[in-house]
Amino acid sequence: MGKSRVLVVGGTGYIGRRIVKASLAQGHITYVLQRPEIGLDIDKLQMLLSFKKQGARLVEGSLSDHQSLVEAVKQVDVVICTMSGVHFKSHNILTQLKLVDAIKEAGNVKRFLPSEFGMDPSRMENALPPGSETFDQKMVVRRAIEEAKIPFTYVSANCFAGYFAGGLSQLGTLVPPKDTVRLYGDGNVKVVYMDEDDIATYTIKAIDDPRTLNKTMYLRPPENILSQRQLVEIWEKLSGKELKKTSISGEDFLASMDATDDYATKAGIGHFYHIYYEGCLTNFDIPQDDAVEAWNLYPEVNYTRMDEYLKVFL
Repeated sequence: MGKSRVLVVGGTGYIGRRIVKASLAQGHITYVLQRPEIGLDIDKLQMLLSFKKQGARLVEGSLSDHQSLVEAVKQVDVVICTMSGVHFKSHNILTQLKLVDAIKEAGNVKRFLPSEFGMDPSRMENALPPGSETFDQKMVVRRAIEEAKIPFTYVSANCFAGYFAGGLSQLGTLVPPKDTVRLYGDGNVKVVYMDEDDIATYTIKAIDDPRTLNKTMYLRPPENILSQRQLVEIWEKLSGKELKKTSISGEDFLASMDATDDYATKAGIGHFYHIYYEGCLTNFDIPQDDAVEAWNLYPEVNYTRMDEYLKVFL
């Protein structure tokens, strides 16, 4: 099978840079959209140039210039968007609809992977505001993709380890606490933690796979399905130090949302509630008709277990 030509939109972002790296590593001709909006952001420019040194091709285009997007899309087979909502010009996921329009007009794309990579928005119709806005917007994009009959794969990667595992799932920190850890309820709800490089590896493996065509691909490798309590125990074993544990009820945790006016904090509290109290990542079986599980498809991937991931913090 020949390798695909892949366009990454949002390649300088947190997950995007990993997607670029994985695409190159798996031998795909990799394009990265270079948007004029980066202006004087020297870090993004240097990153783009580093991609170029690694073999990627930079292609100019802007989400505010439809024709430039069409011309960029015409050069590739696969389009992957990795831009988070806060980085869109209008500060929401719906800006992706411009990319959908360009792909539809170009007419040559064999697979589109929109910006998702977290919780499956199709299962979050009862999510709490304001975090529900992101899920609603992702569903609008999905409907546009499907109405345009664009071949797709949706990737549900669950919890990025950098945000959820490193700090032992504590809000407000990315590193393990030194003395006390707060458990959500009894801390026994199952969660899925994913190393971000593994997310990229699985994503790129899916782009040419007929088994993932027009389906949602869930990333739920068995050894990374852990409760918060299990995650804490892994860290205690690695560090050789037992942490004092406190517990917060779901009611009290939700009440903390009223203590802040910050949109991102409120959304984060809502997401944590759904994950750690409701178990939204693991309280369902993966449907067989329109979804697949990456670990079953690609058993050759030696994914990073959380005991290995946490060693960097020692």
